[in-house]
Amino acid sequence: MRDLVFVGYLVALLFIAFKRPFLFTLVYAYVDIVAPQRLSYFMLNSVPLSLIVFALAFLGFMFADNKQDSRFSIRQAMMILLLVYCGYTTLQAEVPVGALEKWDWVWKALVFAIFLPLTLKTKLRLEALALFMVLCAGTLIITGGIKTLVSGGGYGVLVLLVDNNSGLYEGSIISTVAICIIPLILWLANYGTIFPPDWRVKAFAYALVFAALLIPIGTQARTGLVCIGVLAVLQLRFVRYRMLYAGLAMAVGLMSIPFLPQSFTERMATIENYEADQSASTRLAVWRWTIDYVKNNPFGGGFEVYRINKLTYELSEVDVTQYEEWGIDPDDVDARVVEDEARAFHSSYFEMLGEQGYPGLILWVLIHFGGLWRMEILRRKYSKSEKQGEQWVAPLAIALQHGHIIFLVGALFVGIAYQPFVYMLVALQIGLDTYMTRRSAEAQWQPIANRLTGVAKPNALPQSRRPFTN
Repeated sequence: MRDLVFVGYLVALLFIAFKRPFLFTLVYAYVDIVAPQRLSYFMLNSVPLSLIVFALAFLGFMFADNKQDSRFSIRQAMMILLLVYCGYTTLQAEVPVGALEKWDWVWKALVFAIFLPLTLKTKLRLEALALFMVLCAGTLIITGGIKTLVSGGGYGVLVLLVDNNSGLYEGSIISTVAICIIPLILWLANYGTIFPPDWRVKAFAYALVFAALLIPIGTQARTGLVCIGVLAVLQLRFVRYRMLYAGLAMAVGLMSIPFLPQSFTERMATIENYEADQSASTRLAVWRWTIDYVKNNPFGGGFEVYRINKLTYELSEVDVTQYEEWGIDPDDVDARVVEDEARAFHSSYFEMLGEQGYPGLILWVLIHFGGLWRMEILRRKYSKSEKQGEQWVAPLAIALQHGHIIFLVGALFVGIAYQPFVYMLVALQIGLDTYMTRRSAEAQWQPIANRLTGVAKPNALPQSRRPFTN
């Protein structure tokens, strides 16, 4: 029965998309984020659903969409270089079978991220993609929020729509994504036009934000708690009464502690005492191994190269500070020596460094931090704009920038360097950037005769080049 619901919903979306081909792109975003093929028992998981929908999106763009206003950006060129370089390292990979398995989904994420900005030519399309990203992620977030309220969740225990530990269904990843989309949720609640802001839209948005904040509690992912802290700090940039905001935030945080599950507070306490936590100690050992590995292999070892690592590290039962407080000489305490192997990177930065070497890491950093820089330029340019129809630009740039910063901080502790969701966020940034650059150029355009005479005639801009908002 559940398969029939998913198939019926997809067929309805695809049927509508044949009339508006851009909707194929949004359907692909839905398939990539929610992954209905994982939720299906047999009807969807037996067909290459994402490949079929992407083919429809690409063909719809090529044959049914006006490509006059499409623009290609430097960051798209960088993603092409990264795609080619990843293909090269896959051919030279230390772990050929594992590398091919990861390449099978990485190239799709990169190709879609390269293609997506070409279709984002209007404000309506930008908003539609943002809305689909939020609602699709919200499908998982709402489920996780409800289960957290009912059961309290638990590390490795909270099951979202399906018992799966990959993609957005993994605890640390969904915790990072849940927090990073909060700025986008708030932007849609205040500036959206598909669902015009009213009390119902705002109520749903605030409820979704609350559910997103519950996800790190339900998954008990320490990365999520760090992301919440980053979000709170970022909000200080634009609040009027910063000291009042900071005081209220601290008060709410302290007041919420008694209502949190004990298992959550105990796990979060391991952030401070990382030397006694085997997970944290393993990560530090893997990062040291990665640095040593790239000294001899500066171009990386290809996807899944972590499988060849062998680690030896010491794990103390309590940290040195506690020993000193108890009056015990730390030298008299033996640390447990742990041997391990094939441990994952648990950091996107070390993931890129180990798998793609210095060239891949540099490209990856330029793609992401270049987006933060471009959003800051747009924010400054349009923050005080009084032109009609431009009040939404700066807030969207801020939302995309803050969401991206949160994601990049979360990526310090989670291997999500190729997560498709963040590349959709990057594509949305590129689409906003190219759209506003084109609008700015169109607003300044005048016929040659008018430039020579210094006369600006109304409606002088050709119909095909006039600015628009939808």
